[in-house]
Amino acid sequence: MVDIDELREKFLNKDFDTTHYNLDPEKIVTVARTSGETRPEFTDPDHPDFQAPPQFLCSLASGRHLPIDFPSLGGIPMDGGKAVTRHAPVRANVPLTGRTHLHDIYDKKGRSGRMILIVARLELYDEDDNHHATADSRMVVREREE
Repeated sequence: MVDIDELREKFLNKDFDTTHYNLDPEKIVTVARTSGETRPEFTDPDHPDFQAPPQFLCSLASGRHLPIDFPSLGGIPMDGGKAVTRHAPVRANVPLTGRTHLHDIYDKKGRSGRMILIVARLELYDEDDNHHATADSRMVVREREE
């Protein structure tokens, strides 16, 4: 059985990946329109407040999903959902740096057994180190019975 406290102690809040982004306005518009967005600040690159919508920020990912030395949990990982918090507008053609760390590791017990949930947090910063957005990705792993 995986020791959650040990994983938390070893892996939480330690950056394990850095990715650089420069968002393409056409891709922002495509994602916004495809997801049903109609507001011009998300669909019109000529709008004075043009910015990436939250659903676009959910699509950003770091190069790694977990730290390189994270142990195998033995189960099949599943997407457990995404959440985005915007702190400032995320603009097209503005260099951004995404830093990823594990924000939380916890378990839940249910009828199908123990599930381990891992929250990877991607934080986006501009060149002046202003924090623009936080995107959390949850991974769920059903622990295998031994």
